[in-house]
Amino acid sequence: MDIIAKLATELEVKKWQVEAAVKLIDEGNTIPFISRYRKEATGTLNDEVLRNLNDRLTYLRNLEEKKEQVLTTIEEQGKLTEELKKQILEAETLVVVEDLYRPYRPKRRTRATIAKEKGLEPLANLILLQMTKEPIEKEAEAFVNPEKEVDSVQAAIEGAKDIIAEYISDEADYRIYIRDITMKKGMISSTAKDEKAESVFEMYYNFQEPVSKLAGHRVLALNRGENEKILTVKIEAPEEDILRYLKKQVIKGNNENTRQILEDIIEDSYKRLIAPAVEREIRNDLTEKAEDGAIKVFGKNLEQLLMQPPIVGQVVLGWDPAFRTGCKLAVVDGTGKVLDTAVIYPTAPQNKVAEAKSTVKKLIEKYNISLISVGNGTASRESEMIIVDMLKEIKANVQYIIVNEAGASVYSASKLATEEFPNFDVGQRSAASIARRLQDPLAELVKIDPKSIGVGQYQHDMNQKKLSEALGAVVEDSVNKVGVDLNTASASLLEYISGISKVIAKNIVLYREENGRFENRSELKKVAKLGPKAYEQCAGFMRIQGGKNPLDATSVHPESYDAAKALLEKLGYKPKDIVEGNLSGLSKKITDYEKTAEELSVGVITLQDIVKELEKPARDPRDEMPKPILRTDVLEMKDLTPGMTLKGTVRNVIDFGAFVDIGVHQDGLVHISQMTDKFIKHPLEVVSVGDIVEVKVMSVDLSKKRIQLTMKIK
Repeated sequence: MDIIAKLATELEVKKWQVEAAVKLIDEGNTIPFISRYRKEATGTLNDEVLRNLNDRLTYLRNLEEKKEQVLTTIEEQGKLTEELKKQILEAETLVVVEDLYRPYRPKRRTRATIAKEKGLEPLANLILLQMTKEPIEKEAEAFVNPEKEVDSVQAAIEGAKDIIAEYISDEADYRIYIRDITMKKGMISSTAKDEKAESVFEMYYNFQEPVSKLAGHRVLALNRGENEKILTVKIEAPEEDILRYLKKQVIKGNNENTRQILEDIIEDSYKRLIAPAVEREIRNDLTEKAEDGAIKVFGKNLEQLLMQPPIVGQVVLGWDPAFRTGCKLAVVDGTGKVLDTAVIYPTAPQNKVAEAKSTVKKLIEKYNISLISVGNGTASRESEMIIVDMLKEIKANVQYIIVNEAGASVYSASKLATEEFPNFDVGQRSAASIARRLQDPLAELVKIDPKSIGVGQYQHDMNQKKLSEALGAVVEDSVNKVGVDLNTASASLLEYISGISKVIAKNIVLYREENGRFENRSELKKVAKLGPKAYEQCAGFMRIQGGKNPLDATSVHPESYDAAKALLEKLGYKPKDIVEGNLSGLSKKITDYEKTAEELSVGVITLQDIVKELEKPARDPRDEMPKPILRTDVLEMKDLTPGMTLKGTVRNVIDFGAFVDIGVHQDGLVHISQMTDKFIKHPLEVVSVGDIVEVKVMSVDLSKKRIQLTMKIK
């Protein structure tokens, strides 16, 4: 198989682009580096295309390796024909290769292998040939052999039937047809093991849907219901069609001596050997596709969450709400440093509201707090009521925001949090994290396992390795898009930078602690274990503010410094103009990009990137994202009435809709059918996590705590 040509067709890009990308990947370059600094080579393939290319490249290379193994094994058995070789080489999936290999794979002892050991293969062949003029019972008499445990004619026939059944089951073409028709015409059904039991799977207690139309989220729900022993799930194949097909393939002519026995064998082979295996394969295939879809949605949601704009320069009060153990508070300054902590008990059972308000008011006055960041967990609603009440009593302009605290408890109990705040308890750490994830969501959220951030669906039921790799890639791409301040970034943030491992990230922080701040990027070369390749991969994503070289504060790569300096000189500027922000109209001063690029010995795309960066040094892509909604008043679920229009923040996107935070404790659901008047396949076509949307209340169910919303307002 020509892997390069296949990738070019699949990804709808040019062959030379794929060749360049594969070469760069094989040379050990990371996806963010290739996407950002090798645009000329790949023809500006972005990180999403490059990730898909890398995944498919791995799969196709594994496929080719498997083909080689299979061909070698069959050849060693002396059974490799030209036709079989051609089929294996042309196979496009691992499943097809496995189908072709099945008859030649070393088998555990089956009923068929035992029958062959008893010398019954010639009888099986005789039945399959369908040319005998004698009844099979008569032919079988010659194979009765008590020494080989074939005690009767019937035992000989049964053994021969087992051999033929396995032969039919092993035939690759039959398997491919049966799998295909089951996918097209099969039904998947589920029933409850106990219909009276209450569970979240009630809609699947008597469920049936065509396999071909089954949505990914339903596949994962059925799997979970089955794993929790609540549902029985099975695939109902078009059995009549399949048996008709098999009879047509196996039974030639109309020999009355063999017809009935072959019909019995076909039915046994299908029901006993083929059907269970095909059902397993289809269920696995459905699960894999559903997981891939869910991981894609999870990744998109995570990216939106990580890329939420930071709220910079404000002193924030992090508020981790709770009942019995009290609400933990942490005051965090504009740089993320914790200035103070406290515990208050305004909620049940203590209800010390006046005392709590007094403590918070003193903190606001002492540290000039302008924003309160409240976690959305237990007692969040009660805390919010107290905060709103208190804000009405003070003159200072303070706002609050409810933040998703998913993963905060995981972080606060982690080894990392213990190292960061050795003298804090888990509540204080959690409050600090809640404040910081408002100030810089990306820097704070990278400390938490992406699976614990809570913007996915069925994440615990999936292939955990695949999920971790996919989400790790999302975090890596996000961190590299933004870049990091080399002198303030934590090891958790640094380890996601292109070319930087966990060990090197810790070494960078250690170097900083021992030698003070980095003055220029080239100083990175002195960090232990950070070699020339790692430096090439990471340097462009590391920023140094106020360093010796103004270019170190930009995303211009050190390999392009000479070109950038020559460009500034050519246009009459000095490097200090970068820091002073005097280069905003730079692009208009270049009349001929191709000629200028040639003079500077760089590509046109690289030149355009340099100019764009010099005009707006270290611009933050998160600035273009919607800003979070800050509140000063509270709304309760009982205040909602159908027809009410509100602004809200999209908290989670799933296959059938999106959950929107409208300022009450319960997120409302906008079903996919209520998002837009035009047909859409997935909610992600319309909304993303973090989007600010206008919604109208359709219905409110206080007892079930359900809010139905619509975005179709006009």
